[in-house]
Amino acid sequence: MKKSLAAVRVLTAASLVTVLAACGGGESASGGTLRVGTLSDSKPNAYQENGVFTGFDNELLKAIATSQNLKLEFVSTEFSTLLSQVANGKFDIGSSGISQTDERRKTVDFSAPYNYQSLGIEARDGAGITDEKSLAGKRIGVVQGTVSDSWLAANAPAAQAVRFPQDAAALAALKAGAIDGAIFDQATAEDYAAKNPDAKLKVVKAITTTIPHGFAVKKGNTELIGKLNAGLKQVIADGTWEKVHQRFEPNAPVPAEFKAGQQ
Repeated sequence: MKKSLAAVRVLTAASLVTVLAACGGGESASGGTLRVGTLSDSKPNAYQENGVFTGFDNELLKAIATSQNLKLEFVSTEFSTLLSQVANGKFDIGSSGISQTDERRKTVDFSAPYNYQSLGIEARDGAGITDEKSLAGKRIGVVQGTVSDSWLAANAPAAQAVRFPQDAAALAALKAGAIDGAIFDQATAEDYAAKNPDAKLKVVKAITTTIPHGFAVKKGNTELIGKLNAGLKQVIADGTWEKVHQRFEPNAPVPAEFKAGQQ
């Protein structure tokens, strides 16, 4: 559940990748259009803005696709069903800040890591929440099946987990007072606090993990994994990774292995 605008021109959808209208099932990496399952409401990783799918994960994937001459078609789905949809072939790639856990590796294969998971505990002023120890007895929102979900169960078992299908539903419940707090990706939680001043939301604690993010691919699709990994090496080496990161997560540190020239 993980972070020089002079070259922004290379990050636009038009210059990076051809995104086509929905047209059926996935194709192989060697031809046709690859269907990408993603989210529409999970800033800064994966969201839709003015009808365009964007965010750190999706713009990075577009750059990778350009380097490997791949065509992408982005389709919105819910995180709770995304991995099963990749596994059954509905989508060729899953892109949404997916943490590579042992349990998920039983369902799908992953690209090489391209970021790391960090979480944020978010609460309204006056909720009495300061850290994981204060979650006991509280109604805490999480998106079902995410690292936030498993982290809450492992680190605050006395909390009452309230599970939602997507971030937007959890945020709405938090703003309405239906839950006491929520756990999101750290950058997402910070964005929600900044964009909703009337709700008086605050990220009370950030939790950094060593769990890597990866693009999900159907098990056994070594051809596509190879292309994604080759493209990832290229965009790290030429500095594109850092430019995309600066665009979407300017306050998050850049891990050493993702700095230009490291691949």
